[in-house]
Order: sequence, then C-alpha cells, then structure tokens
Amino acid sequence: MTTPNDPSMQDLKPTVWIGKQGCTEATIEEIVAQLKKRKTIKVKWLQNTEVEPEKVAEAAGAVLVNVRGKTMVFAARGQKERK
Repeated sequence: MTTPNDPSMQDLKPTVWIGKQGCTEATIEEIVAQLKKRKTIKVKWLQNTEVEPEKVAEAAGAVLVNVRGKTMVFAARGQKERK
C-alpha cells in the first residue's frame, strides 16, 4: 500500500465528492462500496462544507491515511501503512 509521502498518492483521483448537504448516509455507503473495490480512495469536499475526516473514517469503517486541504485519503481496514 502507499504511504502519505508516496508520489502515487498525488496520482490518485478523487472518486467521492461531498457536496453542500455534507456527509450523508449515502456518501458513507459509497465510500464503503468503493473501498471494497479499490482498497484506497480519495474523497474531496466543498470549501463551504464542514467535514470531520476522523468521523467519516469511523462511520465508514476505514483507515484515514491522509488529509490535505479539502481532500482526504482512506484505506480499507486491514490495509496497513508502510513506514
């Protein structure tokens, strides 16, 4: 798996966007579904939307790998970061 400093993290394209309604149950379900397929995903949110990455990760049962600006990267649980 990639680490936060791995250049391939920048190559990862956002696959989930959190809009003005915030992080809804449907958003969490989409994150879970995508993690089953991809193991690592990038999620972005709008500037005027309040999002707490730790709570999103907990709700999705995912590992929060990195947060930068309005972008967060999740890994499927069981996937360990290499250091």
